[in-house]
Amino acid sequence: MAYLLQQLLEKSARLYPEQTVVIHKNNAITYQELQTVSSQLAHRLISAGIHKGDRVGIYLKKSIPAIIAIFGILKAGAVYVPLDPAAPRQRITLIIANAKIETLISTGEKFTALKKSWSDLDTLQSLVLVDHQLTIDTQKSDLLEKRDFSDRGIVNAIEVITWQDVLKSPTSTPTVANLIENDLAYILYTSGSTGTPKGVMISHRGALTFINWSYNCFKVQSTDRVSNHAPLHFDLSIFDIFTTIKAGAKVILVPPELSVFPRNLAQFISQQQITIWYSVPSVLIQLVNWGNLQQHQFPTLRTILFAGEVFPVKYLRDLMNYLPQAEYYNLYGPTETNVCTYYRVEELSPHQVEPIPIGTACENTEVFAVNASHEIAKIGEVGELYVRGAGLMKGYWGIPNQTQGVLLSDSFHPDWGEEIVYKTGDLVKQKSDGNYLYLGRRDTMIKSRGYRIEAGEIETAIYRHSAVVEVAVIPIPDEKIGNHIKAIIVPRDGVEIAESELKAFCSDILPKYMIPDLIELRQSLPKTSTGKIDRTLLRQQNII
Repeated sequence: MAYLLQQLLEKSARLYPEQTVVIHKNNAITYQELQTVSSQLAHRLISAGIHKGDRVGIYLKKSIPAIIAIFGILKAGAVYVPLDPAAPRQRITLIIANAKIETLISTGEKFTALKKSWSDLDTLQSLVLVDHQLTIDTQKSDLLEKRDFSDRGIVNAIEVITWQDVLKSPTSTPTVANLIENDLAYILYTSGSTGTPKGVMISHRGALTFINWSYNCFKVQSTDRVSNHAPLHFDLSIFDIFTTIKAGAKVILVPPELSVFPRNLAQFISQQQITIWYSVPSVLIQLVNWGNLQQHQFPTLRTILFAGEVFPVKYLRDLMNYLPQAEYYNLYGPTETNVCTYYRVEELSPHQVEPIPIGTACENTEVFAVNASHEIAKIGEVGELYVRGAGLMKGYWGIPNQTQGVLLSDSFHPDWGEEIVYKTGDLVKQKSDGNYLYLGRRDTMIKSRGYRIEAGEIETAIYRHSAVVEVAVIPIPDEKIGNHIKAIIVPRDGVEIAESELKAFCSDILPKYMIPDLIELRQSLPKTSTGKIDRTLLRQQNII
């Protein structure tokens, strides 16, 4: 039994060496090729100074090199940190600095775009280029001089490693001493309430708890063709990559641009003969509304998984009518737990309007609700969902105070010893059949298009605009995408701000999915008796 993620590839490469493992557009790579090249990358990372537990960033578009990077980093005993290739430069450099990333795997074009922020990249020791173009002044040098703009002169030079260098390395899998299942495997950055992204630390054991369960639950076989629609910095990708590779199946990387054109996406699913699809519901809603599903044949599509947001019943019913041969599963779980509950959707009544349940706990996981009296909630009683089990995160990178606020000693089951539970912040209630219903968030977290977004991070970004006096960000419910993001702003007296200007300002700081959909200007914001912005009243005023 594998206890490290990279062992999943090693085993499947022995069993299915010539079988294709990843397909991206017109490119493909076999299990043996992925095994070989990722081992070569691991050796080169180690020779560049990477040690067990070091963080290595992946700043690449979704591609075969990105998958190679994941396994090369893991084989080196390091921790992979996938960076959103479409995120603003400031966010990327912030994460690099926060995670103390020592090596970055990227392209010359992507890295060149970061050069304005070299003063913030003091942790970088080396750069692995998967292409051959580095359009900077020091292109002919083997070393990049990275200057410290606080007048301390030249700090450490960045070693540039070409892909040719990688391919000259040994092909055997390197041995990393004392690497165990509780060591970190990856860090996924999510939105943070203080304006700084939070790095969720997941161990090999935590990831494998989900991978082994999903492999068995969905009966993934070596003949399957599994979609990878989610970006690599989104936790849905863990199933797409690792569960698929555990089975010796094929990962079909879905080009991001297809999501803009649902008809093309539907055609892609049909032509690629996808057997297992996994995405946020909003993508499936677009397929229902604009994908012309009735014009395509999907004889191979046997399982449809969705997670990340509520799937409106009317659209799910339509999808099930279009694709009656598939099994449907609603998966629930924050990044901190990956998937912790699931629900198989049976036939939906034409009259059902109540959202489908998030279901019951996955194998090797327990969930329970805690009411306002800090007691385990009874059937039908509203409570906050808690999770315990091997799949929990190890904490938030570098912010122990926030970790301590959500990873708690289990005081509800004193006879079990020193157990740890995760406090999700999600309100639920349990039905008489044992399934849980999701009711919403306790805090200011906004669910939109499958992303968990902290309103505070958007507010912090908008406050950076010199003309903004006050801002409050609230969710506006929308059945197709979960929520629209609305920013209500008080500008300085006498200053006019155009909505387009504010959105352009946000686009330099925030990822596209966090830019407010709606902006309203006001002379003042309502306050509570304690002087705080009355967000409850704002939400009530904006019910549409």
